[in-house]
Amino acid sequence: MSKISIIVAVAENGAIGKDQRLLWHLPNDLKLFKMLTTGHTIIMGRNTFESLPNGALPNRQNIVITSNRNRTYPGVSIAHSLPEALELCQDEEEAFIIGGSMVYNEALQFADTLYLTRVYHRFEDADTFFPDIDFSAWQMIKDEMHPVDEKHLYPYTFFTFERKKA
Repeated sequence: MSKISIIVAVAENGAIGKDQRLLWHLPNDLKLFKMLTTGHTIIMGRNTFESLPNGALPNRQNIVITSNRNRTYPGVSIAHSLPEALELCQDEEEAFIIGGSMVYNEALQFADTLYLTRVYHRFEDADTFFPDIDFSAWQMIKDEMHPVDEKHLYPYTFFTFERKKA
């Protein structure tokens, strides 16, 4: 089985979105996302996929989880559960879970790595949240703090966590 990674940007209050959109624009976070996921498989729920402005993300195998047995999208593999999605990429080196909250909630229990961008702001009008993380199960292996600048309205930190070995 491939390494299962979660990649997410989360506000201080756990917010990750509103109306199927991100709550912030952080160009460096988008660059990190692209760098880490290019050449790998990305797994997402239907709402996350439908929020992408141009459909399937290029240079990645896109897998969309949907309960609708008739749903198809150009350039996308369809799965009807997270285990089925993971079966489709078992020969991959690393598969990335990219959202939304229900998929994150299910994947959090068995992911190997967590790439977490912490956005230092509270978005009170959010309607989508990342599940609570039991950080006692994770070891931080990297953190990189970034202040506000001309392209980033909020300070943020890139964290990488690996699941602690039992």
